[in-house]
Amino acid sequence: MRQEFLGEGAKREFPAVYIWLGKDHDGITVDSTATYYDAREHQTDRAPEWRLYYPSNAVTAAMREGDSLFLALDTAGALYFIVTPALSTSERQVSWLFGVKPGDTFEVRGFREEGPDLDFAAHFILDELGIEFEDPNAPSLDAIIEPLGMRFPPTAELSRLARDTLQDVSPLDDPDEALLAWLSHEEALFRRLERRIVSERLEKGFVDSNGTDVDGFIKFSLSVQNRRKSRMGHSLENHLEAVFVALGVRYVRGAVTENRQKPDFLFPSREAYAAAPAEGAAGLFMLGAKSSCKDRWRQVLAEAAKIPRKHLLTLEPRISRTQTQQMNEHNLQLVVPKPIQATYTPPQRHWLWTLGDFIGAVR
Repeated sequence: MRQEFLGEGAKREFPAVYIWLGKDHDGITVDSTATYYDAREHQTDRAPEWRLYYPSNAVTAAMREGDSLFLALDTAGALYFIVTPALSTSERQVSWLFGVKPGDTFEVRGFREEGPDLDFAAHFILDELGIEFEDPNAPSLDAIIEPLGMRFPPTAELSRLARDTLQDVSPLDDPDEALLAWLSHEEALFRRLERRIVSERLEKGFVDSNGTDVDGFIKFSLSVQNRRKSRMGHSLENHLEAVFVALGVRYVRGAVTENRQKPDFLFPSREAYAAAPAEGAAGLFMLGAKSSCKDRWRQVLAEAAKIPRKHLLTLEPRISRTQTQQMNEHNLQLVVPKPIQATYTPPQRHWLWTLGDFIGAVR
């Protein structure tokens, strides 16, 4: 660990980011420090005893025996102290991201410049961890977002712009690949536009007649975070709709069913659903769309009561086997775009549907 990771020098204090991810990604993040030192530095007659000392904080208070600890050192020298509950989806996702096996072992993994490219699944997990990333080709996106000026357009407008500027991508070739390509491109456009708009606002500062405008800064920060969270869900629905239109699939988006429930997509039509008996009819399908499942997949179970077998599409990689088993037991079929399925175990992949599988069944 000293040779490959923390170094063999003298005492060192790392800037550290402490992250706790609960079973449903309930996150806690604390900025602090971690100190690496020899506890026997002044005891010349005894062998060195190296320690990594962490101060008490909300993350260390939440962690328990048996949890998994991931220590990651970035190129700037900051230490990430990431804790996940054992056997949780969070543990599986972070293990996959760093290429290690969860369990009661110690393993060191190094990443060099020639390391693996960050795909959609890796970006998803980094975002859950609150780790910022930017497409290395981001400057080339400026020409695309230039007509937008200094405003955030409606999500539908940005989704359409992403599709229009990826003209070599077609759902007719592969609906799963097209969906992820559109989503990734829109995410890159949004992050580039966000960086431009937020930078300008920060340069103006937060000062009012009473001095530093702390409330104004907090309000602005929350607006940035909320925009990020809400945008992806709408973006996913927009691009799914574009896939259905391109492939000539009959559907209705946001139809109201029993008890004012509104499944994201109903197939083939509102009229067909209304005419079906209470026990349902062959040919009726519903599809929920959630960029991340967490425990919210249960919400889908109450939608479209005439359709006993529910379908839910998610972008979340490497959901735990316990959770996918629960979904299956509740008659819910999980739909995961084909490239993301590589993060799941072989038995899970055998059960999962791709977007292409779902479209084939609806047709």
